[in-house]
Amino acid sequence: MSGKKKFTIGIDFGTQAAQAILVDVNNGKLAASSLSKYAHGVITKKLPNSSVELEPGWALQHPKDYLNALKRTVTKLLSDSQIAAEQVIGIGVSFPGSTLIPTTGDGTPLALLEAYKEDPHAWPKHWKHSTADTQADQLTKIALDRFETFLDRYGGSISPEWFFPKAWQIFNESASIYHAADRLIEAADWMVWQLTGIETRNLCAAGFKAFWSKAEGFPLETFFSAMDPSLGDIVEEKMKRKITSLGEQVGELTESAAKWLKLNPGTPVAAGILSSHAAAPAATVSEPGKMALILGHQFTHMVLSSKEYRVPGMCGMVEDGIVPGLIAYQAGQVSSGDHFSWFIEHGVPGSYEKEARKRKISLFSLMEEKAAALQPAESGLVALDWWHGNRSILVDRGLTGLILGYSLATKPEEIYRALLEATTFGTRKIFETFIASGVPINEIIVTGGEPVKNNLLLNILANVTGMEIRVAETSHASALGSAMYAAVAAGESRGGYNSIQEASQKMARLRNKTYIPNNNDKKTYNRLYSEYTLLHDYFGYGHNNAMKRLKNLRDTILIKKK
Repeated sequence: MSGKKKFTIGIDFGTQAAQAILVDVNNGKLAASSLSKYAHGVITKKLPNSSVELEPGWALQHPKDYLNALKRTVTKLLSDSQIAAEQVIGIGVSFPGSTLIPTTGDGTPLALLEAYKEDPHAWPKHWKHSTADTQADQLTKIALDRFETFLDRYGGSISPEWFFPKAWQIFNESASIYHAADRLIEAADWMVWQLTGIETRNLCAAGFKAFWSKAEGFPLETFFSAMDPSLGDIVEEKMKRKITSLGEQVGELTESAAKWLKLNPGTPVAAGILSSHAAAPAATVSEPGKMALILGHQFTHMVLSSKEYRVPGMCGMVEDGIVPGLIAYQAGQVSSGDHFSWFIEHGVPGSYEKEARKRKISLFSLMEEKAAALQPAESGLVALDWWHGNRSILVDRGLTGLILGYSLATKPEEIYRALLEATTFGTRKIFETFIASGVPINEIIVTGGEPVKNNLLLNILANVTGMEIRVAETSHASALGSAMYAAVAAGESRGGYNSIQEASQKMARLRNKTYIPNNNDKKTYNRLYSEYTLLHDYFGYGHNNAMKRLKNLRDTILIKKK
């Protein structure tokens, strides 16, 4: 690369805010970063400027929040860095998925039209939207009854978070919105459409969230007709466009988009990608044998393989899904960071809050400090990490959490540590399942949000898995990954790269600090893990369905209370 330095912009549209970064293509170093919170966050109670109330489990977002955040963050990057617009050679975006937006044929979200703004189904359904569970269960049954081969790629079960359960929910509950929508589109693809004027579907979201595969395409029309005869043409009518590979240039910034962002028209824009998947190459995971463990509200496990294996309980298996030429596997733990936060909010006494305030540290830091003073197994507790069900490897939303071993001497920090341990036991279960299925994992690299700062969690993870744990240097992995794919979309001729592997080698780095297993702690954790496994199998494989009976009883009471 010669002349002036070249930069790319990566923007990750997260749950509550958009994070944008400007990075040096030569080495991945951060030139500027900007965060913009969404004015409406995640909409769970009532539609904006409306009296329409939402049922529990709904999670919507405002499309204007996305565009406002885009404009604010990108213009701030250039202002703060004083980088000239001509030095920016590409833009990449990522979104959590499935975030589904119903739009008109020109890309206008139905939520922004007067005729539809009072209907919740007109609004973007965030990935946390969970009320399509009935549709997900019915879709799983249809796929099983029809012996659909694609189901094996998704652990044998379909999640309500995915594209088609949400689309079917719109059809079932608001036919007027379904028929008014010329397009049902993932938010990442919609954003690329706004930037380039070109409508495509990115391979990552199509593969992991919408049953598409490189070998078979989408399921046959007869599968969708089994949902409802009117849905047989859902792919052709509502979404079928070119499937765009990761790192491919979809188009260039339009005149209007360039004006919004104070960039040059013609700047290359890469295909969109799912947030967790973008984080993998940013954590140096671009070849087989490594696991990228993305820590956040949920924990997501990304693994690459040169061969295709069936792994029980995975969330998807997609050829070219992260790196062209390799099979990408995704597994997940759906509680994780959320159930740590649950305990801090609901399980810590006022005296601990007072101590944290007095010492001017966060409650999380205080709990980590107290829990770190304990020895493994000192509490006598063992927990199951199923506060929001189990995704991998059991694929069962009906499971709930458990803590065993309470006594009158049990302290809050002991409970907190048991929850940390349970999460790492769940990760080990996933790790072992991959290996037993033929997918090699020789290295675990973590990245993500607040849990990455929890040294105790990472120490426990090393001891439980028996592996050295390495940490990605970046604190903006999804945004950096998006910027790396943008560098590939720009190509070597513009100062970028020819492959995501090359971009990862140049732009991604690991921290020097690592977490090494302690032999004594490993032995103790092996014994605790044996207890975890007994409970995992007893409740997870239906030997005792007490969790589900209690959950059903609770749901019945809640319905009556309404």
